[in-house]
Amino acid sequence: MVGYDPNSEGQLLSSSEVATAGSLSGLVTRAVISPLDVIKIRFQLQIEDLSRGTQGKYRGILQAAGLILTEEGLPGFWKGHIPAQLLSVSYGAVQFVTFELLTKLIHNSSSLDPRGPAVHFLCGGLAACSATLTVQPLDTLRTRFAAQGEPKVYRNLRHAIVTMFKTEGPLTFYRGLNPTLLAVFPYAGLQFSSYNLLKQAWGLVFPHEQSKKESFRNLLCGSGAGVISKTVTYPFDLFKKRLQVGGFEQARAAFGEVRTYRGLADCASQVWKEEGIRGFFKGLSPSLLKAATSTGLTFFTYEMFCSLMLNSKKAKETTRKKG
Repeated sequence: MVGYDPNSEGQLLSSSEVATAGSLSGLVTRAVISPLDVIKIRFQLQIEDLSRGTQGKYRGILQAAGLILTEEGLPGFWKGHIPAQLLSVSYGAVQFVTFELLTKLIHNSSSLDPRGPAVHFLCGGLAACSATLTVQPLDTLRTRFAAQGEPKVYRNLRHAIVTMFKTEGPLTFYRGLNPTLLAVFPYAGLQFSSYNLLKQAWGLVFPHEQSKKESFRNLLCGSGAGVISKTVTYPFDLFKKRLQVGGFEQARAAFGEVRTYRGLADCASQVWKEEGIRGFFKGLSPSLLKAATSTGLTFFTYEMFCSLMLNSKKAKETTRKKG
């Protein structure tokens, strides 16, 4: 049910129902993957090397998880969860509605197959850019909360918004937007097109077991799509996180060295000079775990909620006809 298909029953769902399914999938996914997201952000923002024997605070997934648990308690893994949930719910709604509308538009205005991988890449990228522009301020807030240690700089969401607006101005909520848009188009495009291709490949391998293994197929194909897209576009995600905490250096002092970047090109240049090629992929391990989990859950729960709403509509229609 991902993307417009004139032969699918999914076309019976309205835009508001598609938005609801997208929001619910974002909500469920965010609650599950938040700990990995926090660890990934801590890795991305650390200047020092992540290997053992260095002065860096974090040196591996298990070590980082144990340290966060010891110093900040279990809630530390869900720092910034409120803006993150607002982000995920809003992003999921905008992305899936826009994707459905774009694939339908291409079907109605051209001879291209709306289910083709090229169409899914283009529409997925454009849908993600639309969603990113909508939720970028929430993403910046989420990153600030996840990045701060103890004592906290921001007491709550309202305090963070007011403080950032007064001290840094309104444009601070769009820090890191350029690398975000540069990364999100191919990232989401690869997500949707890879998901489509993996489902087609699954159909070739298991041609007679589609209905029996449909949920497992959606989860597995979504996870594979997440790993592919994240690996290709990961450096841009790191640049975005580094730029989003600009002006927030005092909260990073306890974690080790801090840097100030003048923009995307300067950030990439400094990372290359000081941290080498491996610096572009700091936090990749938890990020791939997160991408596999989140993308798999996103597509799985989205299709599940669409199916539930579709079955509910069909049941109501059947009851109405009988009545």
